[in-house]
Amino acid sequence: MGLCSTKEEAEDLKNKLSAWLDPRGLTFNEEKTRIVHLREGFDFLGFTVRRFGDKLIIKPSKEAVRRARRRVKELIRFHRGHPEKLLVLSLSPFIRGWATYYRHVVSSDTFGKLDTYTYTALRRWALHSHPNKSARWIRERYWGQFAKGRRDKWVFGNPSHHLPKFSWTRIVRHVAVKGDNSRDDPSLEDYWRNRARKRMPQAESKRILNLAYRQKGLCTRCGQDLIEGAGFDPDDVRDWARWFTASYRGIHVHHLVYRSRGGSGHLSNLEVIHAQCHRQLHAGDRRKEPE
Repeated sequence: MGLCSTKEEAEDLKNKLSAWLDPRGLTFNEEKTRIVHLREGFDFLGFTVRRFGDKLIIKPSKEAVRRARRRVKELIRFHRGHPEKLLVLSLSPFIRGWATYYRHVVSSDTFGKLDTYTYTALRRWALHSHPNKSARWIRERYWGQFAKGRRDKWVFGNPSHHLPKFSWTRIVRHVAVKGDNSRDDPSLEDYWRNRARKRMPQAESKRILNLAYRQKGLCTRCGQDLIEGAGFDPDDVRDWARWFTASYRGIHVHHLVYRSRGGSGHLSNLEVIHAQCHRQLHAGDRRKEPE
């Protein structure tokens, strides 16, 4: 993807790239390559890039929003007849993952509309579960001020398990990479590590993500990927959803020096490992205990 001032500049850029790709046996996919004016806009990786007047606006694409609505609908329908706890645990990672992926662009309005859509779908789910109950009973049963630190009285779930909202994710503007800094430059390892740390969302899973990044996405016990198929520096909606799912199951936070032996909760004393590896580790400790 390249942004040029004129169509001629775009054609020139395409020719230069072709000249660089051809000797390497690579070519443009003509079906997926086109030259458009920014006033017309284009979609790329789930984003719509378009110029309005003298401002370049990037927001979630219409197709990405349609897919999000469809996913919310599918998850809620699948959990008809199930306890709300299972619905919350299933839907929460997707909401957090989707909002986290799009938090760097103009998404506030989109988040609000998705929250409204989700509420409507949840209300249908509740009515289907309790066809003989009044709207007031359903509201008092499933909605309340469950989120600590928030005055929102329309939070779905219960005090123990409640559903987050898209709009709870704070918009954080993307910071461009300085100069020509490259990930392949070993002298810039600290720069890229700090940059990745700043990209982590303010959420319960931030500790897990920081530890996973430090471990390069690997379990320190078995050496395998903590989450199969998900990068430890997420750049995809599905990857973010997998990492937020990890806060509920799949991987555990382990204290190197056990709390029972005076170990602290500082990051230096923590690691993330597979739940199975965690169980095996403690089972081994019990076998070592003197009878």
